[in-house]
Amino acid sequence: MTITLYGIPNCDTVKKARAWLDARGLAYAFHDYKKLGADPVKLRSWCEQAGWEKLLNRAGTTFRKLPEADKAGLDSAKAVQVMAANPSCIKRPVVEHPGGLLIGFKEPEWAAALG
Repeated sequence: MTITLYGIPNCDTVKKARAWLDARGLAYAFHDYKKLGADPVKLRSWCEQAGWEKLLNRAGTTFRKLPEADKAGLDSAKAVQVMAANPSCIKRPVVEHPGGLLIGFKEPEWAAALG
């Protein structure tokens, strides 16, 4: 099974998710947004699969500090622009796996999807 986990290494939720995967012996590739950025094409794909509303982290400090113009009139295209420019605005972690996409870390969802 090919699993790619996207996130930021010092994020507590990403740390929990990585520990969960490690404890189950599930191998994964880690994509660090801080070092590698966020690909707008991939963000658009995720928005199509899960909805930009689920992917955009509006509760985080980074989003709250954005200029009002960036936060106003959000739609999928604008949300992708915001997330590509500010990867900390992407809900973490995002996991691509053969069965689909996981956004955020909810243990029951992960157990059902990844075993």
